Amino acid sequence: MRITKTGTYVMTAIAAAMYLFLNWVFADGMFNLSDTGTWFERDGAIIDGQMWTYIFLALIIAAGVIQAMRIPDEGVEIRLTKESDTPGQIQDPGWWRLLLGNAHLAILWLPLRFYIGRSWLAAGEHKVREDAWMDGGAAIEGFWRRAATPNEEGATLAVYDWYADFLNYMIDHGWASWFGPLIAVGEVLVGLGLIVGALVGIAAFFGTLMNVSFMLAGTVSSNPVMFGLTVFIILGWKVAGWWGLDRWLLPMLGTPWYPGRILGGPVTTDGHVIGGTRQHA
Repeated sequence: MRITKTGTYVMTAIAAAMYLFLNWVFADGMFNLSDTGTWFERDGAIIDGQMWTYIFLALIIAAGVIQAMRIPDEGVEIRLTKESDTPGQIQDPGWWRLLLGNAHLAILWLPLRFYIGRSWLAAGEHKVREDAWMDGGAAIEGFWRRAATPNEEGATLAVYDWYADFLNYMIDHGWASWFGPLIAVGEVLVGLGLIVGALVGIAAFFGTLMNVSFMLAGTVSSNPVMFGLTVFIILGWKVAGWWGLDRWLLPMLGTPWYPGRILGGPVTTDGHVIGGTRQHA
């Protein structure tokens, strides 16, 4: 496979179209001003302001143009060596391995990061502005009570009885006082991590954890969509944050199976960690 300037521009166009599609299908009001919003904010949340839709779109296009300009005229040949045959081992398709681990394709992860990151940051921004979440946790306790209280037929909104029991345990022990701020701040951190590309895999994991928690409590909303999209980011964690802080964080921190620079991991003469946590692009 050869990565060329033209091919990079095509990938950039695909990434931009993907971002527009996600906002068009799943994010109401991201392109048109609503009665409760302006160019700079909507429903009191700055990150929901219409301008961010176009700022993120511009960042995707700018990243693609910069990457294309760095590619030599003859292009870059990408070759995947065949993995050693091992009894029981099932090989992955080459295109899937490239998508999950090659920096030249990292532009394709930006639409998911920006869309999901903005969604989490907006949810968290609303919460950190409200005393019901940050001072005593009345909002989360009310949510727990609604999910764990049986109706006339004896059923609860919580999907499983054990989860309703867990919610009642948290209510009885006053966990709402610290759990409310934890969720609010956690949503902000997950959103920021995805947007700026800092420890994307960890941010995405905690995002799915909150999605699952909300769904177990009987709340649907945007959680199924966000969960499904975020799973892909978790799979592509090695390269999803390449256009972001992970370009420097991952080589520095390394992985559980390969030490980074701060732990004495081997590096090349240009400062790159040997072992695949960082690549040229």
